[in-house]
Amino acid sequence: MPRSRVRVCLQDGLKLDLNRLVRKQFIKPGANIGVRGITWTHSYWGEVAAGMISADMSGQAEGWLRIQLGSLDQRIILVSRRRHFGGRQWYFVCPVRNRLASVLWRPAGATRFCSRQTWGRRVAYHSQFIDATNRAHAGKERIKARLIANLDPDEWDFPPKPKWMRWATYNRFEERFDHYEDILDDGCAGLLARLLQK
Repeated sequence: MPRSRVRVCLQDGLKLDLNRLVRKQFIKPGANIGVRGITWTHSYWGEVAAGMISADMSGQAEGWLRIQLGSLDQRIILVSRRRHFGGRQWYFVCPVRNRLASVLWRPAGATRFCSRQTWGRRVAYHSQFIDATNRAHAGKERIKARLIANLDPDEWDFPPKPKWMRWATYNRFEERFDHYEDILDDGCAGLLARLLQK
């Protein structure tokens, strides 16, 4: 049973993903970057927000990230922890809970970025608002998008294995895809049974 929309959907707000910022080279471990522009986009609405970020990650264990977005001017502490097999992993320190997080959220109507746990039961993920059938459809589409690369999605019910993917990973995707198919088949069978009862 999907939840009613009493809660705010997290994905309707803004997200700061530290690992994604590093991958996209907005920030760089071991360096102090200048001010850079950042935008958030939505697949349907286009550009949602634009702001400026700057970060200092030149220290061995501590740093900071500053985000300026409209009236928001927030400075977030960054810390790094040793990895078991070498290197260091950077994290945000949630400004409210003082806990480590790789992702900070600013839901619609909020005044700052905080960890998911700070928002508690006032927010929910998009998947919590939809029923099992729509979750199964969304899951199938996510798997196809991951596997399809530059192939035509309409040609394939389940795409072939990409050259770069391991067989074990591909087999896990196939099992999950089949699980979603079973959910959809059960839903169709239940709907048909209800229609025949009338």
